Amino acid sequence: MVMVGGKALAHCALVLLSLWLCIHSVPISVNKSEEKPQQEDLKAPESADTGLHYDRYLREVIEYLEKDPHFREKLKNTNMDDIREGKLSKELDFVHHSLRTKLDELKREEMTRLRMLIKAKHDMAAGDGWKVDHQALLKQFEHLNHDNPHSFESEDLGRLIQSATQDLENYDKERHDEFKRYEMLKEHERREKLKNMTEEERKKEEQHHQDMKKKHADHDKINHPGSEDQLKEVWQESDGLDPDDFDPKTFFKIHDSNGDGFFDENELEALFAKELDKVYNPKNEEDDMVEMEEERLRMREHVMNEVDTNKDRLVSLSEFLAATNKEEFHQKEEWETLEQNSMFTEEELTAYEQQLANEEKMIIDKAADLQKQREELQKKQEELNAQKHDLQQAVDDLQRRKVQGLKSEDTAESVVAGGGPALTIQQQDPPVPGQS
Repeated sequence: MVMVGGKALAHCALVLLSLWLCIHSVPISVNKSEEKPQQEDLKAPESADTGLHYDRYLREVIEYLEKDPHFREKLKNTNMDDIREGKLSKELDFVHHSLRTKLDELKREEMTRLRMLIKAKHDMAAGDGWKVDHQALLKQFEHLNHDNPHSFESEDLGRLIQSATQDLENYDKERHDEFKRYEMLKEHERREKLKNMTEEERKKEEQHHQDMKKKHADHDKINHPGSEDQLKEVWQESDGLDPDDFDPKTFFKIHDSNGDGFFDENELEALFAKELDKVYNPKNEEDDMVEMEEERLRMREHVMNEVDTNKDRLVSLSEFLAATNKEEFHQKEEWETLEQNSMFTEEELTAYEQQLANEEKMIIDKAADLQKQREELQKKQEELNAQKHDLQQAVDDLQRRKVQGLKSEDTAESVVAGGGPALTIQQQDPPVPGQS
């Protein structure tokens, strides 16, 4: 997710509109006396996947809105709070007709995608015979107005902005929660493995586990993210410059990789590579690369909390320079890495293991139910096969009797045709009255 004057200001507001969509753009609030204007040539921003299930829809809407000159112009005087509150949505009424038509098409495609998603989900859960109430189920998707499935209106833009704001604010928390579950599952599996070992094997495994933890913790000092020592290390080792010549403004321009006057979250995380390399090596058994990504996230969040004063998830040059003048910038305290902080308590692990046990029981019960259904279906199939066999036998018997009947008729006809004995009936005259 990612100072300039003129038309570039409109470009920056689209970043805010995209609600930290990882669009490399420029913001609205600018001190023109300090920032050098960029060129007038604006290009559509490239964005990274936000992780939202409607990411593509969000990016395409922003892309098309950006093409409208009137909409972009209005963004010049719009602050981030107004964008968050949806006050910009009414400007959609003035967007060019051709773009509105394209937005209508995008919405219809998104409605179709959601319906297919809902049907696939319920087909899996309840079978093909399940009747889906699409209108009711669509209400769980708040990023568009599902009461009007045909056209993209100002309400749709407002919903999209507010939904993305809320969802992206919760995204990091969800990542932390997911990592916590990962760590608890890893510890749970380790303990389960120990239960199946002999006493001697268990002691050996426990010793190996402790040795790996010590080996992982044995690394060079980790500088505080965003501190003078940390940035000077990047300046020297990555940039090849003399640390005595460290200049914050020059450092910022070197590492503002897209030259937009901002550090976005990806550019910030790139600054931590040297620190992370001290702790994690994918070739080492003791180093977990999933933990490395969590460490990277923690470092980025720390810097954002300290430096991003307007909370737009971007670090401007002025914010960066202000941070280098704070007392905290010169701190020598080492950064506490993950191994120095427990990710969960024993109570949390116990609760998680109980959850796993409940889920396992549900799976076992479901498997038993499916097995029972399978046996019942198999029994019914055997009954149908028996009925089919009896029916086929009856048909065969009937066919056999029919064939035998035809053979008997053929035999009788052949006897007559061959001159065999035949019955002879004598013709007698009728009796005359009075004669005997």
